[in-house]
Amino acid sequence: MMSMGAGKRRDRLIQDKRHDVYQEKEKLPEPTRCPRCGAVFMQGRWTWNTAEGKAHETVCPACRRISDNLPAGHIELKGEFFAAHRDEIMNLVHNVESQEKSLHPLERIMAVTEEKGGVAITTTGVHLARGIGDALSRAWKGERSLHYGEAETSVRILWSR
Repeated sequence: MMSMGAGKRRDRLIQDKRHDVYQEKEKLPEPTRCPRCGAVFMQGRWTWNTAEGKAHETVCPACRRISDNLPAGHIELKGEFFAAHRDEIMNLVHNVESQEKSLHPLERIMAVTEEKGGVAITTTGVHLARGIGDALSRAWKGERSLHYGEAETSVRILWSR
């Protein structure tokens, strides 16, 4: 006895798990240097190393995101606690960025924008945005919501206390 559907061909679309237009489609020649920020692509990743000898040049994904004004991370900080502790909280945000950016050149803050009752921060990567949200929650608890976009190539974080 044949099971239902046996012998029928099922065509399926094979879809990438992640579709990020800022991810390199082909491997870059090594070393490659970003003429805007100075990051260097070597050993398969972007670093802050210096390129030995002559390097190829291309604008890195973070600099392209900044130029296109298309952030991967959005963080909103609001509430009375934020207003009362603004300097401390923003120092933590910038310390998290410094630490992350020193290891991963593609993770940067793009902009800090004043909004009614708080600030909006945009980042070039989801990891930095998530790291900032995690650091805020560890330091001051509060309420945090996390929403990933399609294929997890963007994230929106709301934090308040």
